[in-house]
Amino acid sequence: MNLVDWDFAVTVGTRVAGPGPDVSPDEAAAAVVELREGAVRSSPLVREFTGLHTEAGTAPVLVVDRKGWLRANADGFAKLLTPVVDKLIEKKGPPSAFAEAVGTRVTGAEVGLMLGFLSSKVLGQFDPFHDPYGRLLLVAPNIVHVEREIGADPTDFRLWVCLHEETHRVQFTANPWLGQHLMTQMHAVADTLEPSALLDGLRRGADVLRGGNGSIIDLVSSPEQKEILDRVTGVMSLLEGHADVVMDGVGPTVIPSVAEIRRKFNQRRKGVGGVDKLLRRLLGLDAKMAQYRDGAVFVRHVVDKVGMEEFNAVWTGPETLPSKAEITDPDAWVARVL
Repeated sequence: MNLVDWDFAVTVGTRVAGPGPDVSPDEAAAAVVELREGAVRSSPLVREFTGLHTEAGTAPVLVVDRKGWLRANADGFAKLLTPVVDKLIEKKGPPSAFAEAVGTRVTGAEVGLMLGFLSSKVLGQFDPFHDPYGRLLLVAPNIVHVEREIGADPTDFRLWVCLHEETHRVQFTANPWLGQHLMTQMHAVADTLEPSALLDGLRRGADVLRGGNGSIIDLVSSPEQKEILDRVTGVMSLLEGHADVVMDGVGPTVIPSVAEIRRKFNQRRKGVGGVDKLLRRLLGLDAKMAQYRDGAVFVRHVVDKVGMEEFNAVWTGPETLPSKAEITDPDAWVARVL
């Protein structure tokens, strides 16, 4: 049984996403080559700066178009929703063939709308749930679009993006327990969430993108759900902030125009294109931007105080990860862990 017709979601999402910027075949091929080379070049730079070590070649790097990102995320969501589906069958039994066909088509359209919207914005993503070691996705059309939009040097900008995304790959491949920990949190959410609430969330998210009101975060109401959400927020803030710190630490040594790229990109992050405003409404808080900002402040504070080697105690296991509260109070994390 499925809650979502994932193939239909990809079809709808592809229509919403559009093809991306106008590039010639030669320009597209050159961008793909440069992004692959940028990922390879970034890996040792990230490992040296962070002190995190992983075997070369672990977790493949894929340069994809918008549809490729859509397909990858549809597959990932299908895997994450498996415990929800199992819970639904256990509680209510399998639906009729007709109800399943109609219901999955409707939710497929809603999910496709959201994924299609996001697929035109995401520059890169590490997927920790893809077997066996995860995979790194670099979305070439979106990277080309943004570099043109902010007037960045293409070679410099592509390497800059690769540094950030490669940091995520190193975070997970150097610490194999991390992906499983996040999966455990997703399963914990599934255990506390009624399937009907999940479907409401999908529809509410799609409604927000159409200009409606509401927030997925409103569905998280019980103390147990909020506790899980706080744990996930702490982890995501750490991962995003750490990647930003690595970008800023490594960037000046290999990217001539890094200061200009950072200035222009930070301006873009304020939501001038509208994407952040929509996501803030969808999530009910400035979650993504706060993750970058607060996570980077946390990492810089701890590294300045104790050094990178001591900071890396954060990767020991779930018990040493910062809580949401500790992200904004790094000295509390230092006192607890170090």
